[in-house]
Amino acid sequence: MKSAVPVFFCLAMIFSAAVNADIAQGQSAYAARGCIGCHGAGGVSVSPTYPSLKGRNGDFIRKNLTDFRSGARKNPVMNAMAAGLKDAEIRDIADYINSLQ
Repeated sequence: MKSAVPVFFCLAMIFSAAVNADIAQGQSAYAARGCIGCHGAGGVSVSPTYPSLKGRNGDFIRKNLTDFRSGARKNPVMNAMAAGLKDAEIRDIADYINSLQ
């Protein structure tokens, strides 16, 4: 049982580093893809026209970005913004927004 503790600790550290990398990549993609222009820095919109994303669940963000990309959800601006997103970018952006809780 003593040997299980170091193994568990190492696995937890590896998983934590991977999640933090996804969050950092998501934050970078959020800024580079222009999300910050409407949804604001840190996911807090300065305009009532655009929703704040801070506090949103990552699964919600992932689903909506996927739906905007496929056209299942209609919004001309968001359909265009999401059109070029890769699955990994959607995941990373969703992880970043989820971290803003």
